[in-house]
Amino acid sequence: MDFTQINYTLGQMFGVTLFDPQEFISLLIRFVINLIVVTVIARKYYYPRSRHHDYMFIFILMSMSIFLLVSLMEGGGMELGAAMGLFAIFGIMRFRTEAVPIREMTYLFMLIAVSVINAVARGDYHPKADYWDGVGIVTIVFVNAVFICMAWLFENSSLMSDECSKIILYDNIKLITPEKRPELIADLEKRVGVKVKRVEVGTLDFLKDSAMLRIYYDDRTDVGNSIARFGRMPKEM
Repeated sequence: MDFTQINYTLGQMFGVTLFDPQEFISLLIRFVINLIVVTVIARKYYYPRSRHHDYMFIFILMSMSIFLLVSLMEGGGMELGAAMGLFAIFGIMRFRTEAVPIREMTYLFMLIAVSVINAVARGDYHPKADYWDGVGIVTIVFVNAVFICMAWLFENSSLMSDECSKIILYDNIKLITPEKRPELIADLEKRVGVKVKRVEVGTLDFLKDSAMLRIYYDDRTDVGNSIARFGRMPKEM
């Protein structure tokens, strides 16, 4: 089948072409690589600690959407489209009732970066000069492997701290003074059931005899607990 003649005819008549084998195969290869990498990072490294299905699927769908958006744009239009897309994403997050946790924001930014890189990473042949420029498959695979290794390093490596924190509304305000800090820590450990490393004292309410505390402790299973940052009951719960 002579795609050249068909493409030329459709281009003249409707301004579109039927099929470009080179462009399609390039897009398909990069799409598969991006889908595998994004899914591995979201499912294997993000999800096991957070257990948030909604965020995991948002990461995957958002990343693939960004990939397709950027892939189908060229030149200055591509740069403008990527900038507008990122602006829209973070604009939506800005107007949420509750702020997106920093861990989720970090993963989202990383997966968007992966998708943009895979979308723009391509090689172009210049027939007049008879040479190729751009990025090859080996380079694309290497860059994606680096992202996976970074996710593995910061989620599973012993180099990272297992320190967690919780915000607690504390009712025994008599123990918040510096000289009674050992007693405060002992009381918190008895109530919460964890080994408290240190305590930060925040807002004090003498009328209600309460104080806002943040406790720090080591618990690898609790790393990534996004609800621990709330000082009051979230509205969605």
